[in-house]
Amino acid sequence: MFDKCPGGANIRTPTLKIKKCPECSGEVEIFSDDVSIKCKGCGFVIYEDLESCIQWCKYAEKCVGEEVYRRLKKKEKSE
Repeated sequence: MFDKCPGGANIRTPTLKIKKCPECSGEVEIFSDDVSIKCKGCGFVIYEDLESCIQWCKYAEKCVGEEVYRRLKKKEKSE
C-alpha cells in the first residue's frame, strides 16, 4: 500500500527535463508539471505531453493539491 499515489509523484514534486526546440535546436528546460514552455532562443512554444492521473482519477485534487489540480485542469480545457 502507498502513502500517496505514485502516479502523481512527478506532479507533486516536479522534475526537470531538457528538450530540444524543434525550430532552433536550442535546449529548453521544462518541468514535469508544465504543459508548455516558450523557447528563449526563438519563441517557439513547446508542449509537454502530460499523461497523468489528473485526467481521470477522482482523488487527483486531494493527491496533488487544489492549486496544481486547477492549473492543470484549466490548461487541459484550453487545448
